[in-house]
Amino acid sequence: MGKIEIKNLTVEYTEKKNKFKALDDVTFTVEDGEFVSIIGSSGCGKSTLLSILEGINFPSSGSVTIDGKPITGTGTDRGVVFQHYSLFPWMTARNNVAFGIKQAKKELNKRERLALADEYLDKVGLGDFADKYPNRLSGGMQQRVAIARALAMDTDILLMDEPFGAIDAKNRVNLQKLLMRLWEGYGKRKTVVFVTHDLDEAILLSDRIILMSPGPGRVYREIRVPFERPRNIKELIRTNEYNIFHEELLSLFHGENIDEFDDDKDEVVLE
Repeated sequence: MGKIEIKNLTVEYTEKKNKFKALDDVTFTVEDGEFVSIIGSSGCGKSTLLSILEGINFPSSGSVTIDGKPITGTGTDRGVVFQHYSLFPWMTARNNVAFGIKQAKKELNKRERLALADEYLDKVGLGDFADKYPNRLSGGMQQRVAIARALAMDTDILLMDEPFGAIDAKNRVNLQKLLMRLWEGYGKRKTVVFVTHDLDEAILLSDRIILMSPGPGRVYREIRVPFERPRNIKELIRTNEYNIFHEELLSLFHGENIDEFDDDKDEVVLE
C-alpha cells in the first residue's frame, strides 16, 4: 500500500445548474518518500487534485487515502506551499514559521517554537531576516519562508502547488536547488506531490511524473525519471540522454507519440 492512494477519483462542480467535471477516474499511487510531479495544460485539474489532497475539496466519487485512511479535511500531517506566498503580513518571518510549528507541534512551548523557527530560517538562508515582515522581503525570500514553515512542521507529506511559478528565473533555479538539498538531506525523505507547468523543473525534481490530459483531467501517462540523484541541472542538460528524454516528454505533453506506447501499460520509462 502506498503512502497516498488515489482510486477512480472523479470531481464534479455545478455552476449555474450546469455540471462541470474537473477530474475523471484518476488513479495512481505515491509511495512513502517519493517525489511526484503533476504536469499538464491549464484546466487539467492539477490544482483541484492538490486541493483534494489538502482536504479542502472532496471527491464526487472514488477515494483518496493517506496511510489507508480517507482524507476527511485538512490536517497537520500535510504541509502545503502555494504559488503565492501565503504569509501573514502582520507577522515577522520568524513568527510566520513559528505559527506553522504551533499548528503541528502543540507540545512545544513558545520559546521552543521560536528556536525551531530560527533553525529552519537558517536552513533556507534567511537567519538574518527573521525579524523582517513579508513586505520587506523579495518574492524569492518570501517563498523561502513558506518552505521553511512547511519543513519546520515536520509533516510526512509536502503538497506544493506551483511554488516557484511567480519567481524570476534565477531565483527559481536557486529555490529548486534549495528544495532538493533539503529534501535529499533530510534523513527520512518527505513524500512530495508537486504541481508544475515546467517540464525541466519536473525532470530535475521528480522520481516520477504524472502527466494529466486536458480537462476533464485524467492520468495520461506515468513516467519514471531515469536520472540518478543528486542531479545538477547545468550538467544534466548538456547530455544527450536528457535532451532525448525532454523531447519525448514534450511530445507526450502535446499529445503526440500516443501510438508508441501500450495503452495497457501503467508506467512509461522514456529512454
